[in-house]
Amino acid sequence: MPDAEPTPAGRKTRSDVWKTAITVMQEVEPPFIPAGAHAMTIVVEFPAGDPGSPPHRHHGPAFGYVLEGEMLFELEGEPPRVIRAGEAFWEPGGDVIHYQDGNNRDDARLRFTVTMLCAPGKPMLTLVDEEELAQRRDRRVPRAK
Repeated sequence: MPDAEPTPAGRKTRSDVWKTAITVMQEVEPPFIPAGAHAMTIVVEFPAGDPGSPPHRHHGPAFGYVLEGEMLFELEGEPPRVIRAGEAFWEPGGDVIHYQDGNNRDDARLRFTVTMLCAPGKPMLTLVDEEELAQRRDRRVPRAK
């Protein structure tokens, strides 16, 4: 193999494949990272047709990837969109409301992974009550009919 590194006896030599093995799924500059933040990676699974989490927000940015199925994803100020298996998503966290993360399909489960930068001493997510949703309804993009 060209440009292969020597390795101990009985082990394969290292090829140059690692140089092209990475595909960038998303690259963003988050608006802020909470002071003293720690990273948490989770896997979320919703059964077919499940509406997902109630409206909520995160205290820091979150970066995700759909492993299986389709997610109906909606952030405050953006129209709802479908994110399919193999696609990445992110949200800035902070004051932005995450309205939807439910399963867009009635015939298959949804699995996605999310890495969040969490603020110390704060929960992973905070639910948004009906009163605040009503106060901020002008920030939600109207749904297409």
